[in-house]
Amino acid sequence: MANIYIAYGTVEGQTAQIAEYIADVARGHGHDVQTADIKKSGDTLPDGYDAVLVGASVHVGKHEGYVRDFVRKNTAALQRLPSAFFSVSLAAQGDEVNAEGYVEKFEAETGWRPAHVGLFSGALLYTHYGFLKRAMMKKIARDKGSLDTDTSRDYVYTEWDGVRRFTEDFLAGLATHVA
Repeated sequence: MANIYIAYGTVEGQTAQIAEYIADVARGHGHDVQTADIKKSGDTLPDGYDAVLVGASVHVGKHEGYVRDFVRKNTAALQRLPSAFFSVSLAAQGDEVNAEGYVEKFEAETGWRPAHVGLFSGALLYTHYGFLKRAMMKKIARDKGSLDTDTSRDYVYTEWDGVRRFTEDFLAGLATHVA
């Protein structure tokens, strides 16, 4: 079985939850998995891994800068090892063109073109936001036609079955590399 590293960037924590879910699925298939919040663990990819997944969330139209830095610094390893990228955004829920555009921009900025990419819907976590961000996110949701504007609760849009399929597809491809 493979030793897999999942590095991610998160702001409100939804990308971290997705990374942990991916890790649980991979562990369920017998793999050893380490997850790491890049902001806390640093931008160096540790040695000894057979595969790498990188995840980032989109805020104000961009993925986290420190995730871009991690990918730039580790591009050679990401190209050598089986690797995948997952992007978490509200655009992934119903605005796939914009969600794909965020990934294309990320690829252009980093020079990494992962063969396996997942686009996952994030969450509106109104109860975690400060006053200004809560008001801004409510306005954006309303302007996009969403009825999810009750700021006393959170809305999670992540389709966990899609995350599972992405992970299992990646693991199936990994089996040919690690076998």
